[in-house]
Amino acid sequence: MNAAEREALLRRFEPVVRYTRGERFLPVDIEDYVRACSLWVQRPDEDPVCLVPEGELTLERLASVRGQDSEAVHYLKFIDPLNVAQFAAYKVQQSRARRHGKEEEFRAGRGRLARVGYIPRFLDVIFSLTLLVRGRVSGDTAAAASIAYERMTGGRERHCYYGRVVEQDGWVALQYWFFYPFNNWRSGFFGLNDHEADWEMVCVYLYRAEDGQLRPEWVACASHDLSGDDLRRRWDDPELEKVGEHPVVYAAAGSHAKYFSPGDYLAELELPLLAPVVRALDGARGLWHRAFRQYRERNGDENNDHHALKIPFIDYARGDGVSIGPGGEREWCAVHLLDPVPGWVSGYRGLWGLYARDPVAGEDAPAGPMYNRDGTVRRSWHDPTGWAGLEKVPPPDRALIHAVGQRRRAEERCRRLQEEIERKSAEVAGLGVEVEALGRQPHTGKQLEEKKRALEEASRELAQRREELASESVLIEALRASEERIRSGEKGEPRSHIQRAAEPASDGNLRFSRLAEAWAAVSIALTMVGFVLLALFAREYLALGLVGLVSLLVFVESGFRRRLVELTTSVTIGLATVSALVLLYEFFWEAVVAAVLLAAGYMLWENLRELKT
Repeated sequence: MNAAEREALLRRFEPVVRYTRGERFLPVDIEDYVRACSLWVQRPDEDPVCLVPEGELTLERLASVRGQDSEAVHYLKFIDPLNVAQFAAYKVQQSRARRHGKEEEFRAGRGRLARVGYIPRFLDVIFSLTLLVRGRVSGDTAAAASIAYERMTGGRERHCYYGRVVEQDGWVALQYWFFYPFNNWRSGFFGLNDHEADWEMVCVYLYRAEDGQLRPEWVACASHDLSGDDLRRRWDDPELEKVGEHPVVYAAAGSHAKYFSPGDYLAELELPLLAPVVRALDGARGLWHRAFRQYRERNGDENNDHHALKIPFIDYARGDGVSIGPGGEREWCAVHLLDPVPGWVSGYRGLWGLYARDPVAGEDAPAGPMYNRDGTVRRSWHDPTGWAGLEKVPPPDRALIHAVGQRRRAEERCRRLQEEIERKSAEVAGLGVEVEALGRQPHTGKQLEEKKRALEEASRELAQRREELASESVLIEALRASEERIRSGEKGEPRSHIQRAAEPASDGNLRFSRLAEAWAAVSIALTMVGFVLLALFAREYLALGLVGLVSLLVFVESGFRRRLVELTTSVTIGLATVSALVLLYEFFWEAVVAAVLLAAGYMLWENLRELKT
């Protein structure tokens, strides 16, 4: 496939990307971006050094960067923070543009904190406070990036993507890489982080049909650092919107993560220190459900998909802003091929924006499309089918071949098992005869025991082989049925591979939107103020007061979420459990004696009942 054919194929299935109102940074040509950047290197315990100043950097020079020190970090720097006067002028200009309708304004609507419980809101406060310690991207950086973006584009935005055609495991993967100069998720949309530069990707998977034409079968979207089956949708999935042969995806505001349906998506950050606690609580919840059939996740409740010990954030992927691609108000103006791989992709392993030295790397810029931040190759680059969980799914044109091949291998295993079973059956029968014969002769005790052990082992192996044969027979029948479905053209349920689909969060479980929003905003502050008042004026009742304060907050929270019945049930179960433990502690030996007497009575009853029959 030559360059013209690859470009035509990419153009044929190029996605339509719909953005959220208020999105400031759209895909750009990296040549313009690199020209506006300077190149720096940061070595341990040293000040950063500028290698190439702004205006002199090119893609060719970037490709020649080679790190001699493995601990040194090369990075680009797109903007410098604004001073107070510049920031004030920018705010005034922004306000005027909104008043005159020249700029789209983002409105969060129902906020993220109203969607989650009390503990996540408390953890959110802790996380926000850590930015005072670890934060490196200042609040005016997004404003400076917006000014630099307008200066770089000159008011004439031309949007492009970087395309790559990869053949792997019978699939033809079309990768569409989009580069954004800045990620303002935190400062613009109440998200997790801000950082310079952002690489995102959409992948369309094709197969070769019987007529020799390439046909689409799957679409996968990059969403933060996730991978696996949940990222992809089959071409006939109702959730996958299309404009002709062009899949439609929705880009989240600021973070640029991609989704298949418009809406507000609840994303979560799991704190590493709390990860063991999260796993323990999840395991306890599963055990409780299996034992008592309570607290099962209910469909349509967004609180089921997040955990109380994770920090909530919202990805606003509403699609009510700019739309780029076929059928949108803007078109993709250019396709830049990534095969053969350009030198700036394979040669430069550094970051594409500021190295903020964030301890959790959230505010550090990403590396290029080929590499992770640590210099290793991205899985989506070297293993595009495995990244989307397609390594276990053969293309439709090869599905029948794989099914027939697996059935024949299973039939061959059955044949070998049958032969082995016949030999083993004869061996078991022979050993049985020997054991019976030795048992009739005196003074053969040692030899008899050896034969019995051999018979027991052989019988166990025979039973195992017969079990394997039964299992293989079931597999063969299943594969034959699969072959028939494939021959008839049946593909099965398009969403059967999805374990945890990303779905827009709903507000159905909140009764009063404004009141709930206000409560979510002030509840943590009220708790802190209440703690201070108790500590200052009623310290002797501090513990009792905190219990009452928390109980009041939990009661109000449950009222907003229509869970007073569940709260009552939970409190009742909790009090009953505590009471049982207290009674067990106070009357331990009495409880042991009672348990023994009950067990003895039950055994006596069962034995006497057996005598009567």
